[in-house]
Amino acid sequence: MTQVGEGHETAADADGPVMTFGAPTVGEILAERYELQEHVNDDSAGRQVWRGVDVVLRRPVAVVLRYPGGDSATEMLQAAVDASRVIHPNLVGVYDAIDEGARAYVVREWVDGESLREMVSEEGPLDPARATAIAHSIADALAAVHATGMVHGNVHPGTTLIADDGRVVLADARADSADSTEGDIRAVGGLLYYALTAHWPQTEVSHSALPDATRDTSGNPAAPRQIRAGVPAYLDDLTMDLLDRRVAAPAADALAAELARLDAAADDDYEDVGPLRFTQGNATSEPARNNSKIVVGVAALVVIAIVGLVFGIRAITSSNSSGGKTTTAQVGGTPNGDSSTASQAPVANPKKIPLTADMVRIVDPPHGDRMDTGQAANTVDNDPDTAWVTQRFKQSNFGTRKPGMGVLINLGAPRSLAEVRVEMSTPGVTMDIRTGTTDPGDTSSGDDKIVKTYKKLEDDAEGKTDGTNRVFSAFNPDQKYQYVLVFLTDLPPADDGNGGFKVAVNKIEVYGY
Repeated sequence: MTQVGEGHETAADADGPVMTFGAPTVGEILAERYELQEHVNDDSAGRQVWRGVDVVLRRPVAVVLRYPGGDSATEMLQAAVDASRVIHPNLVGVYDAIDEGARAYVVREWVDGESLREMVSEEGPLDPARATAIAHSIADALAAVHATGMVHGNVHPGTTLIADDGRVVLADARADSADSTEGDIRAVGGLLYYALTAHWPQTEVSHSALPDATRDTSGNPAAPRQIRAGVPAYLDDLTMDLLDRRVAAPAADALAAELARLDAAADDDYEDVGPLRFTQGNATSEPARNNSKIVVGVAALVVIAIVGLVFGIRAITSSNSSGGKTTTAQVGGTPNGDSSTASQAPVANPKKIPLTADMVRIVDPPHGDRMDTGQAANTVDNDPDTAWVTQRFKQSNFGTRKPGMGVLINLGAPRSLAEVRVEMSTPGVTMDIRTGTTDPGDTSSGDDKIVKTYKKLEDDAEGKTDGTNRVFSAFNPDQKYQYVLVFLTDLPPADDGNGGFKVAVNKIEVYGY
């Protein structure tokens, strides 16, 4: 397993890779005690990580070596000394810290298992209950660290280790003067986001190898519920609040208490968890920003009660005036009980709508060669090795005679929709979502009519994608849709080094009710 993961870059790390002359070898014994058995990996700061054994106590250890030692290793050694003073089941135990001048090394607990980074990379996003449990363990660890007045400074999917026995531990504190307890707390939000979406929302790690979050034009990450169906609303709110610097970060013990409550509620699918309860330094009071939600909820209940009373009186009056016949009154419907025009806004979590090859086709307006016909099926076959690959164009905007190209989705019947997700091979694509009421035919003239008559979703304005994923979620909950067009209007430079502009659309998913 990766015993030291890709953590946050620090000022000391910014000087570049450390030198590794005189590297150790298998079988070498450090400090007459720690025998090196296997070189595991190098961390993001260029330090070597070895699996070893303490020949005195006969226990496995992890040895983290940095070349050279001396002043360049001061921060690493000091962080290790500080961490050794905190004993907690969710913190990796630190056993030793030694500076030999030519090299320095930290000896700590060896954990059999895998990092959160490896787990999500191999298995995909975690279920909400598992994500909550991991975040709860890390928050507990941070509460213990912060209680001593120290900062961890390196909370990351690579330093969050999940042992084979299920224990979750935080490794490799790397705090410097720029780190803070708030930074640790925000990073827990990052862990939750990564566990739920498989994408990393924080931007301060410029060289992170983790997939970047889907972001809007302002650089803000999309909420987990916009990326993936089935994320409970309270867990989604908590995650985004932790990432939002406009919302005061709670103390670590308050966050741990809130996550403990959500962790306990996970067995019941987060039912009746109530509003978020933490504020800075207080784990039981509700944030003031939730008051408006409460007021709105109470007002809504009052309105429903009044409407129910009015219709109840009408029903009684109608019954008395019609010789005992009963007239049914429906809240939100018409006076005669016809609710066909009533708002049918869905309340359940959106679910992925299965798409098949016969439900999608390429839209290629006039002046196109229609050579991409049939490739739309590659976007819905759940095969990562297939995609719709556009032709190579000399201009990014398809040329002056062609407005763009896209994939038309026919859901077979009108559906209430929540979002459309598009995955591409490279960023820098300009695209939009358009909807219509009919497919005039798989012909050049039919495609021309689609482009001219379909309407864009107003709230999802065009803009170049920052990442390889785009989520469109501006569907009207009071409206149903059958025909949806994913339309590309500007392409990125081809990534094969042969010039021109092209992109591969790997996957399209539709979520609805």
